[in-house]
Formats: sequence, structure tokens, C-alpha cells
Amino acid sequence: MPDAGDYGDVGSNTLSNTAQAVGGLALPNLGAMGLGNITEILGVARNQEPRASWGKNAEYSAGKDTTTGHWEMMGLQLTTAFPTYPDGFPAQVMDRFSELTGLGWLGNYPASGTVIIQDLGDEHVATGKPIIYTSGDSVFQIAAHEDVIPVDELYRLCAIAREEVCVGDHAVGRIIARPFVGPDETGAYVRTHRRRDFAVAPFEPTVLDRLQEAGITSYGIGKIGEIFAWRGICESPHSENNMHGFDNLLKRINDESDNGFVFANLVDFDMIWGHRNDVQGYARGLEEVDARIPELLDAMIPGDLFILTADHGCDPTTQSTDHSREFTPLIAYVKGVPRGVGLGTRETFSDIGETVLDFYGIPGVCGRGTSFLAEVCHA
Repeated sequence: MPDAGDYGDVGSNTLSNTAQAVGGLALPNLGAMGLGNITEILGVARNQEPRASWGKNAEYSAGKDTTTGHWEMMGLQLTTAFPTYPDGFPAQVMDRFSELTGLGWLGNYPASGTVIIQDLGDEHVATGKPIIYTSGDSVFQIAAHEDVIPVDELYRLCAIAREEVCVGDHAVGRIIARPFVGPDETGAYVRTHRRRDFAVAPFEPTVLDRLQEAGITSYGIGKIGEIFAWRGICESPHSENNMHGFDNLLKRINDESDNGFVFANLVDFDMIWGHRNDVQGYARGLEEVDARIPELLDAMIPGDLFILTADHGCDPTTQSTDHSREFTPLIAYVKGVPRGVGLGTRETFSDIGETVLDFYGIPGVCGRGTSFLAEVCHA
């Protein structure tokens, strides 16, 4: 984005840079939907007659974190970014955590989650003190070995941090539980899939609230429920990985008992590959999801709306392991509409939420976005 320099992200372009780094991507299904029309992607050519509509989203809100991106999609925009801690959390925060938990702490600095558990894992096992760390995002992360601090106890510590430690001026976007096990046969500690996010609750109504008021059920997949503090979400099954999440997505779409709104997050692009600068893994992940797009399209019924996007960038080719301030891709498809059109550059992620409300015939959220449903339907 034009303001990427303010975030240290000049040159970030997750899709283009990943494709270039691996010598090209094989994404025939997303390519047929117009993905290659959005930005230059080696291996994914521009499509003159894509089956879906395409464009890109600019982020209106300040920030580049998970909560900010998802909230903005659902109509809640932030003019002030959630606080970040490049030098670690201040003494008043850490003292309060120690006072309430009686455990003390290790770490308290920005770090890669996979690195810090190697650096401090042995000391943690020996002392029982949880590992506290942050990143370029607004997060207070607590890592603990599952045999030292059981997962349910780790979740309790995170709830304390959410409700009584990271409050007021220090109300970070998310408290994240990071359980791990090991060491394995290589001597390394390994994070498990029992991560849990404790997000700050939305402070204004979102699209999910509007849907609920109108009697439309919203289903989450993965960490969606946690991101919205379970406001307006009836379920959000945990995803062990992208393919498990995709399985859950298809299961929900194929359930004919309710024609609700399904909001899915595939977390591996961020957690497993983006934050670890694993370019090859990121490329494989894109191709794995692309291969399953036909299953999703087959599960849809005529008139169903499918939107594909992202909450931020996470370029695995740059020196940074943090999220990146980028335009996000936009693919929109209504089953039965034969071809797509260009949707241009949207001024806010909130256009997505307005389009969802428009789809259900519900008035928008304070006019914070502009629906593109008519363009997609009349392509």
C-alpha cells in the first residue's frame, strides 16, 4: 500500500514475491477466477474472461494485524492502531501479570514464536515460568510446555491477561496461548495446534451483529469466533491446519439445514509459513488450496456468493517475519453468473461486509463500505 513505508513494509507483495521466489505458482483454479488480474503472479497469467470478479482491497484502518483486518471486513474501522511493544511490555504490565498469576515470567521481548521456545524452553521447563513475548503485531503471547503448564491452565492465564492485565492503554488486540511439547528427536521444542486467541471485544456493532439481528446465523471456521470474542458467531470449529479448516468449511456449506453466512480463516499461511519466512511452504499451501476450489464451487448452489480475500499481507520473502501492510486480493463469485468483471481498488475492507449485508437484503453498517454485489451479479 502507499503507506507501507510507515510500517516498514516497502516492497512487500506476498503473492508476487512468493511466486517469483519459487519460480512460479500453479494455481489454475484461482487463475480461472481472475487472481492473475489482481497483481503480477509468475505462473498465473492474466485472464481475459475470468469466471469470477476480481479486485483488491485497501485497508482504511490503522494497523496490519489480524483483529484489525477482520474487524474492518465486518464494518468496524480503527483510526488508532492497537498498541504494539517493540521493546517489550512495561514493568507495570509484567508486574501485574506476576501478581495475579504468582508465576513470574521469562522473555518479554519481540520474537519469533518458534525461536523463543528453543531459546527459553529449557529454562521454562526447569522453573515453570511462562514465556511471554510479542511481535510487530498487537499481541501478548504466552508460551508454555503442555507438561509444565497444562493447556487449560494456560488458557486461564491468558484469560487473566485479557481481563485484568492488558487493559486500558495496554489493551492489545489479542492475547494468544502458545502451547508446545518436546523436545523431539532433534532436540527441538514444537508448538501444538491447541493455540487459542483471546481477542478484545468489538466496541461497536459489526456486520455479524446486524446479521444476527436479522435472524441470519453466522458460522465461523478456525479462529473467527475468537477474533470477534464470539459476538454474532454461533460456532467456530478449531482448525488443526489449512486442509482441516477447508474440510470444516465444506462440511458447513454442505449442511442444508441453514442458509447462513460462513466466515472461514485458513491460518497456516500466517502462523506456519508467513511468520517463519517459509517460502516453499507458502507456495505449496497456495497450490493445495487452489486444488480444492472445485470442491467448494461444486458445494455451492445457484445464487450463492463466495468471496476470497485476506486480512493482511504476510510476505515470506522479506527479512521481516511480521504481517505486511499490503493491498489484499479480492475474488467474488455468484454461482450461475457466467463471467466476472474488474472491481477495481476498494477503499476499505468494509466493502466486503457491506456486500454480505446487501446479499441478505440488510441495511449497512453506518455506510462504512460500498457493496459490489450488483457488479458481481450483473457481470
